[in-house]
Amino acid sequence: MSFTYEYPRMLVTVDALVFLVDEQSSTPKVLLIKRKNDPYCNQYALPGGFPEMDELLVQAATRELYEETGIQNIELQQMATFDAIHRDSRGRNISVVFYGFTSTINSTLKAGDDAFEAGWFTLDALPPLAFDHKSIIDYALSKGIIKNNQ
Repeated sequence: MSFTYEYPRMLVTVDALVFLVDEQSSTPKVLLIKRKNDPYCNQYALPGGFPEMDELLVQAATRELYEETGIQNIELQQMATFDAIHRDSRGRNISVVFYGFTSTINSTLKAGDDAFEAGWFTLDALPPLAFDHKSIIDYALSKGIIKNNQ
């Protein structure tokens, strides 16, 4: 199906904010990937991407999480929508962010698809992040979704 509209349309992406909660450590970790593509090639970001036309947003977030990190079987919950006007150099892009938790039992990573690497990072030692992903993590902290040094 093809449509033509007089007005420009926004892009929509999904991002997955996944926390590793280790029972033996009081410091949670967040899952990041090193991007293979521009914008922000070789920089760290949350796993995510564009939904397919025939999938729900949570399905897209789950798929992107698996394709980029190898992680699956995580229940993702919708957290918030991020819509800063210049958050993405590719154009006006709105991201719907989902969050979830995992344990060390389900934390083995295998980078793939759009990711050179995937890794777990402590919240107090994050690398510089692409897009507005640091703001997304800060938002989760401010809402009590996860606490640094739990």
